[in-house]
Amino acid sequence: MFGLGTPELIVILAIAFLVFGGKKLPEIGAGLGKAISSFKNGLRDVEQSGKEMINDIPGVKEAAEVRQHVDNVKNMGKIENLIK
Repeated sequence: MFGLGTPELIVILAIAFLVFGGKKLPEIGAGLGKAISSFKNGLRDVEQSGKEMINDIPGVKEAAEVRQHVDNVKNMGKIENLIK
């Protein structure tokens, strides 16, 4: 984890405890957890909208189907070579 070992993490947590106090640390942790969760949800939404946008472009879906057929034919050739 970024080259930090257990002793370094303990020192960082001890300093955070001294600076923020015992009552504030759980609030900071909860806020950080919510921020990370929100960030992940935002990334997921962007990826989903990107996929939807690509599927809406004319010809992309057909090109993907052609590529799938080509890959299937390639795999059939590999299987025939293995049998021989």
